[in-house]
Amino acid sequence: MRIHTQTRADSIKQEANTSKQAEDDTGAVIVQTAPGKVVTHRGGSITLPCRYHHEPENTDPARIRIKWTKVTDALQFEDVFVALGRQQRVFGSYRGRVFLEQAGPSDASLIIQNVTLEDYGRYECEVTNDMEDDTGFVNLDLEGVVFPYYPREGRYKLNYHQAEDACKQQDAILASHSQLHKAWLDGLDWCNAGWLEDGSVQYPISHPRDQCGRKDNPAGVRNYGYRHKEDERYDAFCFTSKLNGKVYFLKRFKKVNYVEAMKACTRDGSAVAKVGQLYAAWKFQLLDRCEAGWLEDGSIRYPIVNPRSRCGGSQPGVRHLGFPDKKFRLYGVYCFRKSKDETAGGNEITKSITDSLTRRESNNSTPMNSTKVI
Repeated sequence: MRIHTQTRADSIKQEANTSKQAEDDTGAVIVQTAPGKVVTHRGGSITLPCRYHHEPENTDPARIRIKWTKVTDALQFEDVFVALGRQQRVFGSYRGRVFLEQAGPSDASLIIQNVTLEDYGRYECEVTNDMEDDTGFVNLDLEGVVFPYYPREGRYKLNYHQAEDACKQQDAILASHSQLHKAWLDGLDWCNAGWLEDGSVQYPISHPRDQCGRKDNPAGVRNYGYRHKEDERYDAFCFTSKLNGKVYFLKRFKKVNYVEAMKACTRDGSAVAKVGQLYAAWKFQLLDRCEAGWLEDGSIRYPIVNPRSRCGGSQPGVRHLGFPDKKFRLYGVYCFRKSKDETAGGNEITKSITDSLTRRESNNSTPMNSTKVI
C-alpha cells in the first residue's frame, strides 16, 4: 500500500461532490460525483458514484486513466484503485473486494464489497485524459455507534497510538469528529475528553453542569484541539458498526469469574464479547438485558434499550460497572458468535464479485448493493 503525504492543497480546496465547468472545450475532462454522502454498514456493499465526459467527445477510451484515492483529515492520500484502459490495479486492504461498476462508457463509479470500519471516509475520483484531468469527491459514511472507552488502568491513560489500539482491540476504530458530533445530536453526554481519529481531543456535553463543561456554557462538543500524540494522555472515543454475528447473555445457574467466563463461551462455540460488539448489539440487535456480565477486556457491562425501574437508570445505553477483580464470581458473561458466512471467509466475497461480473457481462446490469445517497 502506498501512502502519499503531499498536500495537494489545490485539489482539496475544490468543493466536494459537485460538477465543475471546463474553462475551454479543447479536450477537457469533467468529473461528476453524487452530492451528499453514501451510507452503508460494516459487511455491506456500496457504490461510490463517479461519472465523466469530455469536451469535445473524441477521446480514445484506452487512454483514459481512472484513479480512486482515499483522503484522510491529515491530508494523506492512500491509493485504492487505478485503471488505464483494460489494465487495472487494486491496492492494500482493498484487494479482492473493489472493482469498477462500468455501467456505461463514461462510468468511473467504484464498488466496494465487504465494507470495513476502516473504509469510512472521503474518496477522490480522478479521471485523466492525456494532459487534462478533473476530480470529484465522495464521502462514505457508516451506520454505527460511538462509545467512550478507557482501560483497566483508569482515566486519561492513553496516548493517541494507545487509544487507536484500544479501539481496535474492542472491535472498533477511533471515531471521527462528524461521528462524535452525530452521537452528541443523538444525546451522548460524556464528561471525559477522548482522542479522535484526526488527533484532536474532544468530548460531548448535552447537559452542561459546573463540573462538566461549565453550567453557563451552551451544550455542544468541547474541543481541546490537536494534542501531542505521544506525550499527552486521554480516554478514547471509539466507533463501531453492524456485526456479522450475534451477542448474547449466556444463561447459567451460577455466576462465574473471568477465566470461567472465557471457558463457558468457548464451550458454547463462541468467544467473550468485546466492548464494541456489545455496543453494536445494543444499537442494531436491540439487545436489552438487566444482568451484568464479563466482557473480553475484563470490564462488567450490560445493555439497556428500554429503561425501567431497578434496571440501569432512566436512559437507554450500555451500563459500565468498572473492572472488578477477575477472580470475583459475581457476574454472568456476554458471548459473541460469528455468523456462518463470516467463518466461510473470503470465498463468499470472491463468489459475490464473480457473480456480479458475470451479470454485468451478460446483460450490462448494475450489481446489487446497499447504496443510499443522502
